[in-house]
Amino acid sequence: MLAVEELRVLVDAGEVDTVLVAVVDMQGRLQGKRCAARYFVDVVLPHSAEGCNYLLAVDVEMNTVGGYAMSSWDSGYGDFVMRPDLSTLRRVPWHEGTALVMCDLVWEDGGPVVASPRQILKRQLDRLAERGLRAFVGTELEFIVFDNTFEDAWDRGYRGLTPANQYNVDYSLLGTARIEPLLRAIRNNMAGAGMVVESAKGECNPGQHEIAFRYTEALATCDNHSIYKTGAKEIAAQQGKSLTFMAKYNEREGSSCHIHLSLRSDDGEPVFAEGRGMSKLMEHFLAGQLAALRELTYFLAPNINSYKRFVPGSFAPTAVAWGKDNRTCALRVVGHGQSLRFENRVPGGDVNPYLAVAALIAAGLHGVDNELPLEDEFIGNAYGSDKPTVPATLRDAASLLAKSELARESFGQDVVDHYLNAARVELAAFDSSVTDWERIRGFERL
Repeated sequence: MLAVEELRVLVDAGEVDTVLVAVVDMQGRLQGKRCAARYFVDVVLPHSAEGCNYLLAVDVEMNTVGGYAMSSWDSGYGDFVMRPDLSTLRRVPWHEGTALVMCDLVWEDGGPVVASPRQILKRQLDRLAERGLRAFVGTELEFIVFDNTFEDAWDRGYRGLTPANQYNVDYSLLGTARIEPLLRAIRNNMAGAGMVVESAKGECNPGQHEIAFRYTEALATCDNHSIYKTGAKEIAAQQGKSLTFMAKYNEREGSSCHIHLSLRSDDGEPVFAEGRGMSKLMEHFLAGQLAALRELTYFLAPNINSYKRFVPGSFAPTAVAWGKDNRTCALRVVGHGQSLRFENRVPGGDVNPYLAVAALIAAGLHGVDNELPLEDEFIGNAYGSDKPTVPATLRDAASLLAKSELARESFGQDVVDHYLNAARVELAAFDSSVTDWERIRGFERL
């Protein structure tokens, strides 16, 4: 991490010549500008930068689409201001002479861009702060590595790719050793970008791996998550490989992004534990997760493909239940004493972390404010239970969000409408597409 004065010294010495000015879009991707370092120091630092407000009103392919109140052809697709958050300033070791800063989005009059994922999370963190609480979060991203370049994968239509491992390498040291040059480069470069790396391990799907980072404050975790996701792809490309964070690349195991969350007081004391068990605060917070999970699932699973993970016996959840160290439940309570926390197992690798963590906080505060009682833990295989289930499709999740009073109270009408439109856009694009599955089944045999 860099202080501004350190950056000035590095720029004067010619060691840093480029500063990435980054925002996070609706899909959780880094977008922005590569600024000359001298220009950043002399102009962006005192005056901020600008970007077209369509960045929060396009689909994943950057197509302009209708239905957004804040950005459209009728409004002229003007600019919003990208205001650097200097606490995020850091080196980017995998690019020579480069630093990066995350930005908050505001309008020209200084008002917040409420649909910005970073702003949505900060609003929920403010709600916690009003109660003397802080959220600590860890995200566990899985990805699949291929020996093909991104360009080759594109040319092949993402079919017939060669995974970096040919078999299940879950916890296999031999399997991770096969691509250790890439895993090591990602780990070391992320450490150089200010993250605390814990470990790397193999996963079930051929070529599937996970790199874990230290649990920290919610906003920092989400910033690190987005930088890591972009950086991992860039480092893979530098080594002639590609990797995907798709929730479900094929019919085998999907790539998850389990989210761990706990709360601490203003002075840093954990508040989820009491004696040898859960505090009342944690019980209410966890009860809120159960009560709100279905109506807020869109923020945890935002894409058509997200819902392909939810298959019984796949380690992706289907039952809205909680259990102690029970991986068949959507909510898993783990740790003890000061490390006591819950893990939400619904999100996949395609999740926007800011929206997901904001949803977890909103759900938890709903439970706390209404003193919701916590049901008994589920013991056994939740896949075979009669518990309510996670929505099965994006259409189901969007319908539940549209009816959610909790979402409107927590995020505001403008935010809910904005993301419901994003869901409609995605559904319309998918509904109008003809898939390989349809061609294979129907070309000759129907």
